[in-house]
Amino acid sequence: MSWKKVFENGSPVRAEIVKSILLEHEIPAVVLNKQESVYKIHGYYEVLVPAGEVMKALNIVANEVRFESEG
Repeated sequence: MSWKKVFENGSPVRAEIVKSILLEHEIPAVVLNKQESVYKIHGYYEVLVPAGEVMKALNIVANEVRFESEG
């Protein structure tokens, strides 16, 4: 199965929130940690979904994902 990125952020919490919302919509999702392993100051977290679910997932991320700091 081919996985594609639908979200990227420096916060593991935000990545997990996006993953949870996608799972609620029955879209398989995983979080991939792309931080460098020594100092953990550079890098980010990606949320990946199966290639066939990308358009649906991107629509959900764009329209349903909100974080408190965004207002």
